[in-house]
Amino acid sequence: MGLRLPAFTMKATDIRDPSYFHKVVDCQWACPAHTPVPEYIRLIAEERCTEAFMINWESNVFPGILGRTCDRPCEPACRRVRTEEKPVAICRLKRVAADHKGDVRPYLPTVPTRKNGKRIAMLGAGPASLAVARDLLPFGYEIDMFDRDPAGGGMMRSQIPAFRLPADVLEEEVDIILDMGVNARFGHEITSMKDMLDMDYDAYFVGTGAPRGRDLDLPGRQEVDAHISIGIDWLSSVAFGHTTSISGKVIVMGGGNTAMDCCRTSKRLGAESVTVVVRSAFEVMKASEWEKEEAMDENIPIVNNRPPKEFVHENGKLKGVVFECVTPVRDESSGRLRYVPTGEPDVYMECDHILMAIGQENHCPWIERDIGLEFDKWDCPVLDEVTLQSTHPKVFFGGDSAFGPENIIWASAHAHQAAISIHLLCQGQDLKADRPPEGVNLISQKMGVHEWSYDAEHDPAKRFIVPHAEKRRALGNIKVEVELGFDRALGLKEAQRCLNCDVQTVFTEGLCIECDACVDICPMDCITFTSNGEETDLRARLTAPADNGEQDLYVSRTLPTGRVMVKDEDVCLHCGLCAERCPTAAWDMQKSVVHIPQLGTYGG
Repeated sequence: MGLRLPAFTMKATDIRDPSYFHKVVDCQWACPAHTPVPEYIRLIAEERCTEAFMINWESNVFPGILGRTCDRPCEPACRRVRTEEKPVAICRLKRVAADHKGDVRPYLPTVPTRKNGKRIAMLGAGPASLAVARDLLPFGYEIDMFDRDPAGGGMMRSQIPAFRLPADVLEEEVDIILDMGVNARFGHEITSMKDMLDMDYDAYFVGTGAPRGRDLDLPGRQEVDAHISIGIDWLSSVAFGHTTSISGKVIVMGGGNTAMDCCRTSKRLGAESVTVVVRSAFEVMKASEWEKEEAMDENIPIVNNRPPKEFVHENGKLKGVVFECVTPVRDESSGRLRYVPTGEPDVYMECDHILMAIGQENHCPWIERDIGLEFDKWDCPVLDEVTLQSTHPKVFFGGDSAFGPENIIWASAHAHQAAISIHLLCQGQDLKADRPPEGVNLISQKMGVHEWSYDAEHDPAKRFIVPHAEKRRALGNIKVEVELGFDRALGLKEAQRCLNCDVQTVFTEGLCIECDACVDICPMDCITFTSNGEETDLRARLTAPADNGEQDLYVSRTLPTGRVMVKDEDVCLHCGLCAERCPTAAWDMQKSVVHIPQLGTYGG
């Protein structure tokens, strides 16, 4: 009789499914633009910064900008967080590629002088519009870009202070795209979408951001209007040189990155004191951890659990704000925090100026509501989440104007999808059925019996610290960049910490003799040979139980003994020891190259 298998067993893993190994490359999977992180980090380690820059430029479009400002969703996902403590400094290595690149002009796509007859209007000149233009231009589209500001960049120019994003870095990366042949109509404010549609472009992309900052309707608000500024508007005024100073005691309301930019900018423009007051708890503030750290390093206090109640004024002059004292309590059923009064007396804080940074929202009063464009109850456009097409077939949205405020990296991701959709629309193809598919190539890295084409040795080094400008100098000039970035030597050392998660352990059942040598040598105990079973049961029976259900198990077909090979992808170091130890080459180290469709890599 044959071996009796459990009634429910796991199917053998299909490693040709593009999403399988893509998910194993945790950083790339977490990145909205799916930048091939290990690939560009290896190039930095080889001192090939120009090529590393171009890998980034192809994917996320703005390497130098994002290397300073990205929210870094890749870093919490980094495998070193699970195997050690601190992630690879992925974001700051992106900056290394940008800071130390050579001439990139030979690598840029060719833009045909003879156009294809299709005209596309970009409404807004922010990151999403720029990225869509970049993807479309090599295909012969004529691009007209409209923006009310005098220069391109959108929120990257108006809302990110120069001490985080120097003007020359912004200008360079915006100009790379504009110089590809964009017809820039800067200083042109759009007041009617109907008028734009009457211009009969073949397609329209709306990338105008989320330009309205939220306000608070509290007692005294109208009386002290002259002493309250909306955060994003104030930052824009500073960026364009209209505001050059702020005096007295400043309170910044809000807990996001805009609030952090407001408080740090106020400090540099001469405020007597700056205090950030947040209605929520410190740990749930929307600001990035490093943004909070930077503010506190500059001796800016952050006061939490203080919702405002009233603006106190005297003869129209702001005197201060009254705040309620609350404490967070976690709701047992939903797990969410709710805030209950502590019973302590209200707190009064003196101030002369308030910067309101409590959130942003879509604001499109120039889009008429009778032209076939539908909006939801949050005043966001109704969109197809795959194609980013609105209910008007010629109009597409992306970036903050699509689904609300997000980081620049999301604008790049939206742009690639919108560009594909616009191209398909203009070519008379179906926006979903004709979309290019994802794909994956697996390339063996074997060069000899025990030799690989990548550096497989594990580097136990701790994360290197990014050098900063001297604090007094940085606080004395708003244009002095605070983070200095890694130099070539430090960048090289940090790059060595990458675990090469895109170099996969690929198992061939027909070559395996079930000697279990790979099990013995694996430093993470992530390989097991056992009988098959249901996933929950199998996870518990492995050499080291696989507790993270978000990462898949690699399961082989049934082997001659009736067992299966099961590998926990979650904690694998990609060190290659299993492949080196295997006497029959059943294990191989193969680089997974995941193809994420973009118009520039799609010949349709």
